[in-house]
Amino acid sequence: MTPNQTNVATSAQGADAGLNPARPVLHQPQRHGVRRISSGLVVSVTAFMAVIVYYGIHSRVSAESRLRARTEEAAIATVTVARPKVADQTQEIVLPGNAQAFIDSPIYARTNGYLKHWYVDIGTRVRKGELLAEIETPELDQQLREARAQLATAEANLNLSQITAERNDNLLKTHSISTQERDNAVHSYAANKATVQSNQANVARLEQLQSFEKIHAPFDGVITARSTDVGALIDSGANAKELFHIAAINRLRVYVSLPEIYSRVARAGTVADLTLDEYPGQIFHGTLVRNSNSIDYSSRTLLVEVDVINPNREFMPGAYVQVHFKLPSDVSSVVIPSSALLFRKEGLQVGVVRNGRVELVRVTPGHDYGGSMEILSGIQATDAVILSPADSLTSGTHVQIAQTTGGSQQ
Repeated sequence: MTPNQTNVATSAQGADAGLNPARPVLHQPQRHGVRRISSGLVVSVTAFMAVIVYYGIHSRVSAESRLRARTEEAAIATVTVARPKVADQTQEIVLPGNAQAFIDSPIYARTNGYLKHWYVDIGTRVRKGELLAEIETPELDQQLREARAQLATAEANLNLSQITAERNDNLLKTHSISTQERDNAVHSYAANKATVQSNQANVARLEQLQSFEKIHAPFDGVITARSTDVGALIDSGANAKELFHIAAINRLRVYVSLPEIYSRVARAGTVADLTLDEYPGQIFHGTLVRNSNSIDYSSRTLLVEVDVINPNREFMPGAYVQVHFKLPSDVSSVVIPSSALLFRKEGLQVGVVRNGRVELVRVTPGHDYGGSMEILSGIQATDAVILSPADSLTSGTHVQIAQTTGGSQQ
């Protein structure tokens, strides 16, 4: 500001003061108030913008957190589980059995020739010693005739040598012959005697072979197969062919593979009930007589034999039989739906949920009821068994339970 301008301003201020001496000069305080208002406005706007920015960032972070949580929640598989049902302790175990004849034997020829005649066919019941067939053996008959002729010659020579030996022994007493001649006669008699014995043995052998021309039943039974016919060449050598097959069916052996967990049932004298599909509602009774005393490595089963009396011949060898064993009270098992089973190279498995994670457990199967399966070992009634598990299910997978149901009944 120039000196002139300063004087003018001062004069003006003085004039104003002279005109209104009571009015104070307020020029300087007004400027400070404007500054305060401007500063407060700036602070308010800044705070407002900060709040907007904070809430915007917070909202975005919260949205991302919720999205992440929902994504993680969606990634967790949801499964439906069932609680296994405890099997009835008074139940019985039903296993398939294979019925076999108590005695089952093929019949071969012991001599060579041609089949002359057969007297029995399949299904014929025969008694021990009954004639089954006859074989014609012309070569054997000829050998037997020759052997008998040789035996007759040897016996004649034996008689002659015996007479000569006795005569020479008497002549030696009168010194009519020498001792050497007497000894020759005695040794000739001994040699002829041995020849006769040899020929007798040969004749007996051929007669024994000739007796095999007639084939007899070795025991009471039924003919289950006939593999020859009239005129067929019969060979008793290494290439021998079975002529008949006979089975004793008055008593049958039923072989059953008993799961290892039920091995305590396999006691001699245990009574077992048997049923056949062709006799619905009819129950047959058998007795467990022996077991193999060895667990099969591949199937983990114990082979047992149940003998069944079959007086009416209702059982037939090879029949499919269902064998019922009463379970001991200390053998427990559970039943689960068949849809819970996993068939893998490690064996039969079941997925259970423990502490929110999947655990694949290997189980031992028992009865197959169709829609459900008996489990002998591996899980308990308190386990949560996963129904219809995915093929990709692995141990340690985090899952959430959507629904819990009861296990299937038998």
